[in-house]
Amino acid sequence: MVSEFNDEVTSRMLSVAEEKAHLMKLKIIYTCKIPGAYDMPIIVDALLKKKNVDGVVTLGAIIKGQTKHDEVISHSAAKSLTDLSIKHQKPVSLGVSGPGMQERHAYARIRPVAERAVEAVVKISKELTRIQK
Repeated sequence: MVSEFNDEVTSRMLSVAEEKAHLMKLKIIYTCKIPGAYDMPIIVDALLKKKNVDGVVTLGAIIKGQTKHDEVISHSAAKSLTDLSIKHQKPVSLGVSGPGMQERHAYARIRPVAERAVEAVVKISKELTRIQK
């Protein structure tokens, strides 16, 4: 799942995540584009209800503006995504950079954030499988 807000950053994050998934031989079933990080939870919830979805990678960039809006968005999204992961017992990675970051920081974090988001879903999924046996 990728946020369209700050698309110059997030579209690159999506490319990196797809590349990483391909290298890890993962099957991407859905690629969802949503307006912003705040909008992720409702779509993540719908995806996690599907039997053919083992986890969700979220990608976004929350860049600081002149208010604390970036903090409100990032905290709300992170809490909601965590709650959904626990509710469905499936991994949801937080590949959303920010808050408090400037645009140049967002560009610098494209690759590491996107790659770690994919890796996290795989690691958590494996660990869940291991302990649920």
